[in-house]
Amino acid sequence: MKDLSDIMRQAQQMQQRLQEAQEKMEQITAEGSSGAGMVKVTLKGKGELAALSIDPSLLTPGDKEMVEDLVKAAHSDARRKLDDAMAEAMKNATGGLGGMLPGFKLPF
Repeated sequence: MKDLSDIMRQAQQMQQRLQEAQEKMEQITAEGSSGAGMVKVTLKGKGELAALSIDPSLLTPGDKEMVEDLVKAAHSDARRKLDDAMAEAMKNATGGLGGMLPGFKLPF
């Protein structure tokens, strides 16, 4: 019975840490850029677009496709950085408890 109570205690600790991590992840922001910083995108923790900055020199007639590509590239850069930051936050939140059950793997 002692083993079961230890597992339950560890599961409760894990649940608390996961909830704290989710709250922290909502606060994380990441900025991506492209075109040598001429386009910048900032994403919030859930992937929400928080800011978009386009250098005025790009806003000339005929550059529509290039600007679209730069926005997509900046978004991809920000998304990658956000995913990395969120993975690190989750790793920190679950540190030490990942081995609570042999063979148990978290879905992230």
